[in-house]
Amino acid sequence: MAINTEALSARYRSASVDLEGKRLLITNFLNTEQEKDLSEPPNCGGIGRIRHFRRSASTNWPSNPLPIDPACKALSLPSTDTIRAQVFQYAACNWRCWYCYVPFDLLKANPDYSDWLSPASLINHYLDQPDPPPIIDLTGGQPDLVPEWVPWMMAEIKSRGLEGQIYLWSDDNLSNDYFWKYLSDADIELIATYPNYGRVCCFKGFNAESFAFNTSAESALFDQQFHLMKRLLTLGIDLYAYATFTAPSAVGVAEDMRRFVDHLQMLDENLPLRTVPLQIQKFTPVQQRLNHDTYGALQNQQIAIEAWIQELESRYSSDQRACNIANIPLYEGRYR
Repeated sequence: MAINTEALSARYRSASVDLEGKRLLITNFLNTEQEKDLSEPPNCGGIGRIRHFRRSASTNWPSNPLPIDPACKALSLPSTDTIRAQVFQYAACNWRCWYCYVPFDLLKANPDYSDWLSPASLINHYLDQPDPPPIIDLTGGQPDLVPEWVPWMMAEIKSRGLEGQIYLWSDDNLSNDYFWKYLSDADIELIATYPNYGRVCCFKGFNAESFAFNTSAESALFDQQFHLMKRLLTLGIDLYAYATFTAPSAVGVAEDMRRFVDHLQMLDENLPLRTVPLQIQKFTPVQQRLNHDTYGALQNQQIAIEAWIQELESRYSSDQRACNIANIPLYEGRYR
């Protein structure tokens, strides 16, 4: 049975945000299954973790420049292949992607594995370490169940005069319209004009079948992802995209990938050049969810990535494809 995305979104938002106190539920990693997969012990008293973003990828898979290149450009840092980020993880998600590296127990606003924290508390924790990373990564879960989190963090960073020292990065699974439903015009303008901010939106599949297989949501919501991305593009936010290519079938992959890239280009001619396919790997929670179908999907992503690479080679020159992802132009947007 497919997830009722609208109902689950409302339920988790209600359980995970204190609007009056400007607090939200943040995952505490101590004594969780996810802690086993961390390359370093949790920090900030358990409610944070250090992530090392690496450009390198496995053989025959495109490298991942996010958020390395956007952060280096924004903060005028030298080019690098690895960068540290302070991760704070929102404790709820309205979808259940089988390949998610987060245990499902940590995605349901579970008070046993989360703490109520304000942006001021998060920044205090961030600063109370010897060498704070240049990036703060607001991840999840689906952070946009509480879209206020991003402007709250921006306001807190600005109030301390740190906006030139910190690059703010946030995830969005393109599952709801809460960005417009709950944010004020002033909030949206702040997000759109904040200089050191990047937002990455994840397309969960390259067709309706792979989307439903990956998320356990209604297949009709595959198209909604593009509508939401288009609305964000009109604002001029520094936007990027991830895409996951696991699929239950390898039939018709080349044609479906062609349509997927067509659809991205309908939003913006250069959007595929700002889109990074993510190779799904077997983190601890994923191992427990593997079965005949998901094993097959891991193999099918290899077929899909070949089709993706062929599409980009047929549409863009080698110079365009080699361009720094942060320098790929997009539509200027309302606030640019």
